[in-house]
Amino acid sequence: MMEPIPWPVDRLVAQLGRWSASRGPLYLLLAERLRQLIDSGQLPPRAMLPPDRTLAQRLAVGRSTVVAAYERLRQDGKVDRHQGRGTWVKPAVLAGVRPSAVPAVNSLFVNYLEPMGDVMSLACAAPQDPPPELASALGRAIGRLPTGDIGYYPLGLPALRAAIADRYCRSGLPTTSDEILVTTGGQQALSLITQLFLAPGDHVVVQAPTYPGALELVRHAAAVVTPVAADELASAISSTRPRLAYVNATNHNPTGATMSGLARRRLVEAATDTVLIDDEVLADLSFDGVRPPGLASYGHGPVLTVASVTKLLWGGLRVGWIRGAAGDIAQLGRLKTIHDLGCAALEQLAVADLLPGLDSIVAGRVAELRVRHDHLCAELGKLLPDWSFARAEGGQCLWVRLPAGDASAFAQVALRHGVAVLPGTALGGGNSFLRIPFTAPVSELSLAMQRVAAAWRDYRPSIGPAPALHALVV
Repeated sequence: MMEPIPWPVDRLVAQLGRWSASRGPLYLLLAERLRQLIDSGQLPPRAMLPPDRTLAQRLAVGRSTVVAAYERLRQDGKVDRHQGRGTWVKPAVLAGVRPSAVPAVNSLFVNYLEPMGDVMSLACAAPQDPPPELASALGRAIGRLPTGDIGYYPLGLPALRAAIADRYCRSGLPTTSDEILVTTGGQQALSLITQLFLAPGDHVVVQAPTYPGALELVRHAAAVVTPVAADELASAISSTRPRLAYVNATNHNPTGATMSGLARRRLVEAATDTVLIDDEVLADLSFDGVRPPGLASYGHGPVLTVASVTKLLWGGLRVGWIRGAAGDIAQLGRLKTIHDLGCAALEQLAVADLLPGLDSIVAGRVAELRVRHDHLCAELGKLLPDWSFARAEGGQCLWVRLPAGDASAFAQVALRHGVAVLPGTALGGGNSFLRIPFTAPVSELSLAMQRVAAAWRDYRPSIGPAPALHALVV
């Protein structure tokens, strides 16, 4: 018989996601979520589950909760469990599941994307309500659907590519349509870049902490990742010459900070042998109304700029793009064609219609975000005065440090109080941090923070601290 395979507690906690958000005894909720993971193949045969005490620490529950959940699974025939030997998934459980059904990536980031019922989400940061201009633009687009062709535009609708290029030209960065690839949001843009430029074992430098969706992609590519603080990026790139570097220089996710012009120049000059990704998805959301020049404006080395209207207009509007050298765009376009033959034409027509007047829409969004940012800061100061943070310069999030304890364990307690928060480990940061977005209306922020404060009163750091996650394990 093959020996059981140890299953890292970090990975299992990420897979469990919001397991405790429903009603009922905790041990039954935990057992049910573990059963789902086993039945779906996400916990494979012979996976050795973490020891009772270890998992209990990470989930901020008593050891008896984990013991009872494991025993329930044993009674149901899902696991084998023996004193002194541990608990592991029974080999017969996956008899009818194809190996390809087992996903390669499981993370807190992925598990918090779907709606959560009665649980308020402070885990995702995107506009909840589309502006009225979007509905109007979609209505106009229906009457302007192209005729006389099949409607496939692998590189993007020509009118939209031209509008995006013109937007860059008006900002002072000469750009042609051949240097633009339209993508299904910024996430697909990052996915295409990592697929084209990374091979297993390649070295990648990422600004830490950072956007969790980028970390997923780098992990999926089996790259060797080095997380680096913003002020050390240029030095790290110069000394290690990574294949790729991922940077969020303006209105950084999650800290809301913006890199200085001098730091940008040094970074680009250091990256002559490195493919540099400049994530500008949040670049238009500066509270002072100033949009610094992107990294491509400094004219050194290969820079691929990723942008999107998703964070500017609405999360469900999945239209983004990559700006880069025409040769790189052609290769990325061929790769995208394999995946989806091109983005939906209707949404592209609407975005092309909105781009010339986008600045006025964004100005309204920034004003709204500034009010919500100030309200969140005030709520934190009133309800959780021991928590520390720096006010954001723009963007959508605060990066908040807990005065004690383990953020992953606290996130589990918060779920049981009806609010989801994202611990810093999901962003490649320390486990004493939380990312808290200010995208919701002020009334929702107030209620959510009341629940967070109640969770903090019930949280006992003595339940942890859990062992810190390795950087970038999400």
